[in-house]
Amino acid sequence: MIEQESFISHLVELRDRLLRSIYAVFAVFVLLWFWPGVSALYDILALPMMRTLPQGTHMIAIGVITPFLVPIKVGLMAAFMLALPYVLYQIWAFIAPGLYANEKRFALPLVFGSTLLFISGVAYCYFVVFNWVFRFIMHFAPKSITPAPDIASYLSFVLTMFMAFGVTFEIPLVEVVLVRTGVLTVAKLKAVRPYVIVGAFVVAAVVTPPDAISQLLLAVPMCLLYEFGIILSRLMQRFFGKREGDEPDAPERAEAEQKRLQ
Repeated sequence: MIEQESFISHLVELRDRLLRSIYAVFAVFVLLWFWPGVSALYDILALPMMRTLPQGTHMIAIGVITPFLVPIKVGLMAAFMLALPYVLYQIWAFIAPGLYANEKRFALPLVFGSTLLFISGVAYCYFVVFNWVFRFIMHFAPKSITPAPDIASYLSFVLTMFMAFGVTFEIPLVEVVLVRTGVLTVAKLKAVRPYVIVGAFVVAAVVTPPDAISQLLLAVPMCLLYEFGIILSRLMQRFFGKREGDEPDAPERAEAEQKRLQ
């Protein structure tokens, strides 16, 4: 009975945290909607594509209400980006009760780091990946075809890519949290490295367009970020110590056994 009540209380808290995050995003969206420059956000998103289109070519809107819906979706995306620190804090606040007291002090660095990494992933996608991908696509377009992308399809593609790269850049912090909470060890992260590399290319093949350049531009950063996460986890253990109950890595076990025999 007590376990059931505890489970229900966790669900209630999760619901409250989700509602607070939704309210925060909606509040920022309302403020952006009354901002005079919100209509120009789509023009900024469209710049990488517009640079590759033939001169004088514009995007088109096929749907009747597409010119109205697209600015709303762009505003929601911008609101989510601006409210991301608060959303991440709500996630952290939900899982914090299960951590040790000395681990809760990492809340602010993790929230700041998660926000910075997510925005870095989006920026990398916008300034680097889009330029390569759109130029590659237009290079193979037949001369008899004049590209005129639909704004709704373009926005859907942009949002998917932003989310993929934003989440991908969170890999180092995910590894640090898993190691710090005792779910994984640094030795285990190293052991599964070959599977992670294969998985990175599989994910890149599914998420990105069907061309080798965009797949490499996602898979290679995923592998590098995974290695960076291992380094961060090792430094975390070295400077802050292991979590109580964590099993030491193999080299450390050998060293401890040698000292014991001496």
